[in-house]
Amino acid sequence: MRRAAVIGVGVTKFGKHERTSSELFADAAADALADAEISADRVQALYYGNVVGSETEHQLHTGPQAASILGSPMIPTTRFETACASSHAAFRHAVMEIAAGISDVVLVGGGERVLNVPTPESTEYFAYASDAVWEQTLGLTFPGVFALIARAHMQKYGTTEAQMAAVAVKNHKHGALNPKAQFQKEITVEQVLKSAYVADPLKLYDCCPFTDGGAAVVLVSEEVARKSRRPVWVLASAAASDWMLLGDKRDLSRVPATERAAAAAYKQAGLAPTDVDVVELHDCFTIAEIVATEGLGPRDVDVVELHDCFTIAEIVATEGLGLFEPGAGGRAAEAGRTSLGGEIPVNPSGGLKAKGHPIGATGAAQIAEIVTQIRGEAGPRQVDGAKTGLTHTLGGNTATVLVSLFGRD
Repeated sequence: MRRAAVIGVGVTKFGKHERTSSELFADAAADALADAEISADRVQALYYGNVVGSETEHQLHTGPQAASILGSPMIPTTRFETACASSHAAFRHAVMEIAAGISDVVLVGGGERVLNVPTPESTEYFAYASDAVWEQTLGLTFPGVFALIARAHMQKYGTTEAQMAAVAVKNHKHGALNPKAQFQKEITVEQVLKSAYVADPLKLYDCCPFTDGGAAVVLVSEEVARKSRRPVWVLASAAASDWMLLGDKRDLSRVPATERAAAAAYKQAGLAPTDVDVVELHDCFTIAEIVATEGLGPRDVDVVELHDCFTIAEIVATEGLGLFEPGAGGRAAEAGRTSLGGEIPVNPSGGLKAKGHPIGATGAAQIAEIVTQIRGEAGPRQVDGAKTGLTHTLGGNTATVLVSLFGRD
């Protein structure tokens, strides 16, 4: 199978926009093509993520619309919807298209517009990613889902509200260094703890915002990448799923799909132990436990962009990715181990919490940040010596997870 590399990235400013999701993507795509120094007529396929366009914009068939606005209506286009992981799923399929020898240049990304509707409506639309028969009818929304996860983690490991607040403080500090972030101001632990409860124990500052925005990356074959100035290689891209219904999940303090996707990605990249299949087949073991035995895997990663839709989501993800032992994620955040300058910087962009969360564009935006970090072009939020990066995107009620790894030659 052929290698693939990212040679161009583009991200709009995140926040409220008066343009459509397709227009936001087209803006990001134009920047990505310019960054790649490649013309649109060389693009052979477009993979596009969009989630709630049918609700907030009354628009379906958004893939061809995005290609048309970009000025390339003849490109074969596929729209992906895997809740918040949509454009990361699109990216994985683009990697497979390159690897299979079908295309040499693929444009990948997403766009979303949700701030044009009232918050109660957008909250309802987000909840469509849960089960319509058994969960939506009970009034369950995603703050409630992650509040249940937080309570389970607190009960099992002693995680505190102050530790979750530390995640918010860190990501706002990072976001203040990102000119494209929705929130560019620092906050304190006290502000987080005093903010209004949304779903106990999660408060306002524990929750990421609704966001408009677009993101795009140019993915190419090795032959094309070797002619570009700054290729960043895709070392792995893996996906995993889990039970849809919360009631079917055995342990809400963990996200097995994260563990399985990460195990598969580490194995693809040649970073994981040879018996990593144990993680995939028997999720009573965690990557962190295997890494402790083998001394391989997550410790090879220099920088991480992961899915912090809520502060507890970041804590659970750092554990599921094997960065910390189960139950240690909250303490690690509180100790500054995931901050810029810390042991393993997490979400230097500000994450979903401060950068923002335009659902269909989030995965592509995470990839764009890691590529920027590996290139050494992230400015004041640059992670020193970043050579290997990881992106993690979670879809819906932890039922879908994508993990990709990136590096330089």
